[in-house]
Amino acid sequence: MNRGFFFLLVCIPLLGILRAENPPIPESQKPNILIILADDLGYGDVQCYNPQRGKIPTPNIDRLAGEGMRFTDGHSSSGVCSPSRYALLTGRYHWRTRLQSGIVGVFGDPLIAPDRMTIASLARQNGYATACIGKWHLGRDWPIPEEKRKLFHVAKKGDDEASPSEVQLAAWRDVFSKLIPGGPTARGFDEYFGTDVPNWPPYCFIENDRTVGIPTEFLQRALLKDHLASLPGPAVKGWKLEAILPALGDRAVDFIVRQTKAKQPFLLYLPLTAPHEPLAVTDEWKGKSGLITYADFVMETDAVVGRVLDALEKSGAAANTLVLFTSDNGKAAYTGAAELEKLGHFSSGPLRGYKTSVYEGGHREPFVVRWPGIVKTGAVCKQLVHQADLIATLAEIWNTKLPDNAGEDSFSFVPLLKNPDKPVRGNAVSCAASGIPGLRKGPWKLIFQRDAKAGTDKELFNLDDDIGETKNLAAAKPELVAEMSALMERIITQGRSTPGEPQKNDVPVVRHPGNEKGRAAKAK
Repeated sequence: MNRGFFFLLVCIPLLGILRAENPPIPESQKPNILIILADDLGYGDVQCYNPQRGKIPTPNIDRLAGEGMRFTDGHSSSGVCSPSRYALLTGRYHWRTRLQSGIVGVFGDPLIAPDRMTIASLARQNGYATACIGKWHLGRDWPIPEEKRKLFHVAKKGDDEASPSEVQLAAWRDVFSKLIPGGPTARGFDEYFGTDVPNWPPYCFIENDRTVGIPTEFLQRALLKDHLASLPGPAVKGWKLEAILPALGDRAVDFIVRQTKAKQPFLLYLPLTAPHEPLAVTDEWKGKSGLITYADFVMETDAVVGRVLDALEKSGAAANTLVLFTSDNGKAAYTGAAELEKLGHFSSGPLRGYKTSVYEGGHREPFVVRWPGIVKTGAVCKQLVHQADLIATLAEIWNTKLPDNAGEDSFSFVPLLKNPDKPVRGNAVSCAASGIPGLRKGPWKLIFQRDAKAGTDKELFNLDDDIGETKNLAAAKPELVAEMSALMERIITQGRSTPGEPQKNDVPVVRHPGNEKGRAAKAK
């Protein structure tokens, strides 16, 4: 037989088989993606996560968990919001960027680099319509000249109703009539609607890359107390804090209805502004919990989740939609945690710490996935997962290979949705607001800070035996401390924690006191 003919006879069908192993998913079969991110919702604020010591009803989130899989060891990248949002959207630890502690400041610059892949840009590559509705808090290229920045921050003191000067009004008109680039629509989202940070100026909605209206007054001083807004600044006339959360629900429902009719798969990232401050509860929900205002706001947040889930059902999209519900960090202690504990409600459940903390209460979050036909109803998964895992998970669902410079800390949790007993990631890093990191390896957690009481440079806990992080075992297990310290160093210096080509961190990474090399040590 002619060799050329033999090659054609054997190899061409084989090539067809190889191509068919990962065929493109037809548009009609691509699952819609809905990511609901609560803000400052504690692990124990959701009833199904805290049945013994939770007093706040959350029927809609509980229903979602009952219809899907509830992860009990799911984590954010930090105990505060901007860094956690960065990791969720990019699949990369926030401390590889300039933001190694704290949050993006008022009128701050973009944290996500223009060329950085996000879940939204990946979704668009796969034919999805994408939307972000809610709180962004990852910075923008605000067109505010440096010499005029003070005009956007300071309210005149004294009168109950301060009035902006003509100089301030002119500066506001100039800036807020311009495009505000560098936000969600520059990072992969087709459309955006929300408030950049609900308790900070500017007090107005932003749609795509423009403010909705031009601020002409300072936020009323009455709204700068009682856990409402935090900073004075420009506001549109008559701005109502309690209207924010319902408006986000309205827009989310509208997007779902529009996209279902358009028959185009969609990714909706819904970073809610609640139950973070401002604790601006609508009249319908005031007093409903029988506890405190924060608890009422949790119930209202749960109701908005229910509205969005109902919209999926009514539109016919629910059967083909993967829903992820989680929170950016734990509950803030300063919005009534101690008062709630006296009333029998523990927002961190059995965990130690609250928002900002490197302990579990700062970053172990409710983490629920519903995907009809794929995830068994009522399933519980005890394996370690991280919000950074989302981009790798979506890439696997879409049969897409991530480039080496994307999702460097992202492990797909698709296998867990089918078999929750086999781990997919061997380690994870979550940090305090101060930047102090905690490294997980199996049940072990190493915190890179000194424990003066125990006389150790680091803290080591076995979370299987001690979920409340009460027994520091660092002195008893020096070999494990050394092993995990070396692992952390590799994760830093390799620029990734997943297999692949080493990558560069954006800036030198600060080491912390618990690390033998000291706080001043740097790595590329």
